[in-house]
Amino acid sequence: MMKLVIISDIHGNHDALRALPEEYDELWVLGDLVNYGPQPKEVVAEVMAKASLVVQGNHDNAVAYDDDSRWSARYRPIAEATRRFTSSVLSDAQKAYLRGLPLQAQAERDGLLFHLTHATPSDPLYGRCATEAEGWAAELDALPADVLLVGHTHVPFLRRIGDKVVLNPGSLGQPRTGVPLASYAVWQDGRFALKSYRYPVEATVEKLRGLALPGHVESELVSILETGSV
Repeated sequence: MMKLVIISDIHGNHDALRALPEEYDELWVLGDLVNYGPQPKEVVAEVMAKASLVVQGNHDNAVAYDDDSRWSARYRPIAEATRRFTSSVLSDAQKAYLRGLPLQAQAERDGLLFHLTHATPSDPLYGRCATEAEGWAAELDALPADVLLVGHTHVPFLRRIGDKVVLNPGSLGQPRTGVPLASYAVWQDGRFALKSYRYPVEATVEKLRGLALPGHVESELVSILETGSV
């Protein structure tokens, strides 16, 4: 049986990505490689080199098209500021890579059909579903897959709904679980596991402080990294 490592929402946090403690046969990435963190260029380069499957997240889309029009009021200040920074450091080839990422992907491994998207199948970039069975049941109803893999919320969960599974590995680079641990998921021997690990948060914070972002943006991003919560 092969081993898949599934990650999402890296958000420019190369320290967290480099510290991933798991060996794997394939690395799958559920979007949002960029923004919020201090090293988007390094994250995109590593994902391009190592990941087997990658789908586009809303932050990847915003950077690819220089589009700040869809940020929510709550996250607009940090999203706009870091989008501008990200756009200034990514190469044209890296932006083209983000632009070319699919919104959804499917893959079969060991007889199991996986469907990958960043948010929800009905709204791949910005959709949200409560973790209650009813909300996800509607998304799964017409989905020709055994497993739905999603990110976007930064909150890990694993649910079996009927004969299908919904899994969110949480956020590797911007966890919102109340603890500053990078989250990810593993599929091996037909089983899923949600996991987390420590990485050098203080190093990421130091790099973030070196970007000369507006004070209120920097302080909020530092707080999120240090506390694992918004």
